[in-house]
Amino acid sequence: MIYEGKAITVKEIEGGIAQLNFDLQGESVNKFNRLTIEELRAATDKLEAQKGLKGLVVTSSKDSFIVGADITEFTDLFAGPEEDLVANNLKANEVFSAIEDLPFPTVTAINGMALGGGFEMCLATDYRVMDKKAKVGLPEVKLGIFPGFGGTVRLSRLVGVDYAVEWICGGTENRADKALKVGAVDAVLEGEKLVDAAISIISQCNDGKLDYQARREEKKGKIKLNAMESMMAFEISKAYVAGQAGKNYPAPVEAIKVMQKHAGLTRDKAIEVEAKASPRWPKPTWQPAWLACS
Repeated sequence: MIYEGKAITVKEIEGGIAQLNFDLQGESVNKFNRLTIEELRAATDKLEAQKGLKGLVVTSSKDSFIVGADITEFTDLFAGPEEDLVANNLKANEVFSAIEDLPFPTVTAINGMALGGGFEMCLATDYRVMDKKAKVGLPEVKLGIFPGFGGTVRLSRLVGVDYAVEWICGGTENRADKALKVGAVDAVLEGEKLVDAAISIISQCNDGKLDYQARREEKKGKIKLNAMESMMAFEISKAYVAGQAGKNYPAPVEAIKVMQKHAGLTRDKAIEVEAKASPRWPKPTWQPAWLACS
């Protein structure tokens, strides 16, 4: 066993490939509470220090992958000083970036719902394989906030501005076929085949058949639009979403503004922009009709 905690375990499964498994004790679902984030940091440190590893598969023992952050734990933080909220966001993001920077290919096996912080965890790995029955998404706007664990950064670079705006501002839970179509995941399979598929991807990376470093650098880079294309994409999106959401529901438009602001920045600077722009709590928790129908 490489690491063992109350929410996360890491072990070597075969041929130098490690498995990081989420299984939050005493809970029916996995969620990102303080314990899980702290253990993810410790587990990642162990993975960085482990000799001879050739890859990492990220899994869940629950029926869902990770359903999101435990909002009840963070209510006081949202209500407190803004600098504390920003510091907390940046500290959590260090963990996700450390996963993204591991010195070997990484694949997430999405066996069920991966929402909010759960999907942001998936986005931090190089590749994603997904159960046919699973769903992924970033539904934070339905709580009047927007993604704060790098979601606006990684998704906009992975699938492009238009799809990122659609997913983030709509707060949608997206089926596997749609996730594959837009490039949010790399393969869709039956649930029992996910780990084998992830191991196959890692083997192809190590054999030079897949360039995971190039994939990683693209995700960590700037959005691939020139200045005019970027302005058009974001301004049109802001106008449309503002018209749909209305002035009393600012989170979707704020999310677009954040993506526009960090479009020309590489990952670490972009994540700083996202963290510093995170809306403060409380925000509207009602769900307007345009979101309910999306």
